[in-house]
Amino acid sequence: MYGMHVHEAVKESGDPETGITIHLVNKQYDEGEILFQKRVAVDSHDTPEQIAQKVHALEHDWYPKVIEEWVSAT
Repeated sequence: MYGMHVHEAVKESGDPETGITIHLVNKQYDEGEILFQKRVAVDSHDTPEQIAQKVHALEHDWYPKVIEEWVSAT
């Protein structure tokens, strides 16, 4: 599952939170070593589009930091 389908599924399930996982890429989809995870609250009135905005904000905040840290450590 990817894109807006994920945010629609979060809304439909009534999950109180969602988030991001930044991981290394390997030959298996979404199974690489996890480098970082961060959660964000989902309000019951949030639309899938609002959920997507919250997730995108996490991505914009954390991807550069985590990648820079990983590159510096290798």
